[in-house]
Amino acid sequence: MTTRTATKRTASDAQPFDFNLDAVQAEVDLIPWRVNWKGRRWEFAHMEDLDVWGLIEAAEGGDIAATVGVMKAALGEKDWAEFRKIRLPQYKLKALFDAYKQHCGVGEGESEASSDS
Repeated sequence: MTTRTATKRTASDAQPFDFNLDAVQAEVDLIPWRVNWKGRRWEFAHMEDLDVWGLIEAAEGGDIAATVGVMKAALGEKDWAEFRKIRLPQYKLKALFDAYKQHCGVGEGESEASSDS
């Protein structure tokens, strides 16, 4: 009996690809969301434009950690640090996050990672 060995194909940059991620464009305008809070204007990046890696890690901690992860990513490190210095009652956080989701087109009962199907 002869033994067969698998030959490994390696793709070079000159070969065609199955999916061009570089060509994918957002289906919505990624307009930032602006909020007035304690006399200051805060700008949250659109949810669709947030880097997913930090969001995935935050989601492992549950709903509250995911919400904080989204807000932290949306504000950016510097503004997040300033935002955290201000006391924020829970009812205001809920209203803030609900309005932010609405701006970004994330419906009630849907997470930002949900598909439209």
